[in-house]
Amino acid sequence: MAEKKQEKPTVEELLVKAKKPALIAPSMHRFYEGKVQVMPKCAIRSIDDFAVWYTPGVAAACKEIQADHEKAFELTNRWNYVAVVTDGTRVLGLGDIGPEAAMPVMEGKALLFKYLGGVDAFPICLKTKDPDEIVRACELLEPSFGGINLEDIEKPKCFHVLEKARERLQIPVWHDDQQGTATVILAGLINAFKIVGKKPQDCLITLVGSGAANIRTAYVLIKWGIKAGNIIMVDTKGIVHASRADITREEDPWKYELAQKTNSEGRTGDIAEAFKGVDAVVAASKPGPDTIKKAWIKTMADGAIVFACANPIPEIWPWDAEEAGARIVATGRSDFPNQVNNSLGFPAIFRGVLDVKARTVTDDMCIAAAQELAKFAEERGMDEHSILPRMDEWEVFPREAVACALKSIEQGVARVKLSREELYQRASMIIQNARQATALLMKQGLIKKAPPEDKLLK
Repeated sequence: MAEKKQEKPTVEELLVKAKKPALIAPSMHRFYEGKVQVMPKCAIRSIDDFAVWYTPGVAAACKEIQADHEKAFELTNRWNYVAVVTDGTRVLGLGDIGPEAAMPVMEGKALLFKYLGGVDAFPICLKTKDPDEIVRACELLEPSFGGINLEDIEKPKCFHVLEKARERLQIPVWHDDQQGTATVILAGLINAFKIVGKKPQDCLITLVGSGAANIRTAYVLIKWGIKAGNIIMVDTKGIVHASRADITREEDPWKYELAQKTNSEGRTGDIAEAFKGVDAVVAASKPGPDTIKKAWIKTMADGAIVFACANPIPEIWPWDAEEAGARIVATGRSDFPNQVNNSLGFPAIFRGVLDVKARTVTDDMCIAAAQELAKFAEERGMDEHSILPRMDEWEVFPREAVACALKSIEQGVARVKLSREELYQRASMIIQNARQATALLMKQGLIKKAPPEDKLLK
């Protein structure tokens, strides 16, 4: 008997589903009064142990660090601390909502860090919009942390902050909206090109949207091996090209540089022109569903790849893209196949660089992470609707962490050198501990059971 074809959800059903988390979220946040907390990790057998963990015994540990500052990574939890730093100027799709309103997002980021990567992350929301003050704040925080995750900082300021902070700090500094997005997009493209049977170096790729995500994606793709001239970038005014007078070095040096390097054909015109004959389109732009038109996809090359990454509604519905001729479609949503999600990247990448106490995190480490993500999906089996690992496939995270740690050692920025096996065992143990601890706290009722959804929606 033929299997009954599953009916596609209606637009109304998808919109209801997309809006549901937002309806529940305020009540859930209020119920738990936040999402993360600080818990002891040392044994407290009796009150006498505080003589070791605090005064007078702690003074001996302080003196060791005073004599050698690097020992802070051995005698404290600094090796596993990450600051999630924002000024609240570009929070999700909400824009400039300020540091206080950004706090729930930064807490959420810290939660993902811990659960997926075993990383102890702290939300740091700064009351400044000055890029140099943000860099200075990171410098001031450096003695307490093993890494800095920049988050939700508006463009082009975010490029300046990342660049200067990486120059001045001796710990990894990462901007997830740039490097995290680029990592997962590259992983998806690696496997997508394999499935359609094309050599990436011979392909044309259009990046719709020229914000932080796609600008860094362009740089990472070029570093990986895509010819710069084979990349076509599009912003709100049309195709980016070297003759655009409105793109200046003074106003946006990163976008200006790409305008000179990319689009070797010299294409001009609107977004529709950027689709013609290209092999892949990566959109990180305005939520749809009609930001990208079916008619444009019909003009792409055979075996077209379309990543529509806007949230909560992708630039085009996946089935519309497929009907228009796209062979592989990815979105940013978990309820559609091929989710392109930064959470596949940052927890494991930081796990890796923290485990070797790295001094920086580079685009080469992003590429190593992307390649491991792609390899994991290929080994477990992939097809047009499964080109990336899922967040619930926890085994990918220690593998990705090892790839980044080994790249840190190879590039000479690791403070300690461990073998592949040692790194894998360490990362696996830390990540499993975080997940098991959460499960145990829930089982014991130390994390309260959430109310039923119907009560939250009232």
